[in-house]
Amino acid sequence: MPSEEEIVAQLSQAGLRVTQARRAVVRVILEADRALTPAQIFELARRQWPRMGLVTAYRTLELLAQLGFVRRIHSDDGCNSYARASFGHRHDLICRQCGRVVEFEGCDLSELLDRVQAETGFTISTHVLELAGTCPRCQKEKRGMS
Repeated sequence: MPSEEEIVAQLSQAGLRVTQARRAVVRVILEADRALTPAQIFELARRQWPRMGLVTAYRTLELLAQLGFVRRIHSDDGCNSYARASFGHRHDLICRQCGRVVEFEGCDLSELLDRVQAETGFTISTHVLELAGTCPRCQKEKRGMS
């Protein structure tokens, strides 16, 4: 994962202004170990930059997603959360209890993609893979409650 300064440099190179509000959003993302909703990111960023606007938080998240620094995580309720992203072709394991997101490499889906292309006539150019379940920490906590 790139550092705050590396992300800020990329924003600047893309011709975007590097404001304190954008820096606050970047810090929140870098410090989080789980996916956060835009509202959660906004509230945490406001602690660092009280003049933060909600629209700025949303726009910054969209910019960071376009540049590949955050990943959109799809929730069961249809809303997106965001988590920091590493570079390269990676996928996500998402804990449905605590929201923790772990990236993993490797997904040999070639047989499935070939079959889907043959059956539908589509040419598949990319894919997103999210696996959801319960992380080891939450499993342990659940066993401790039983």
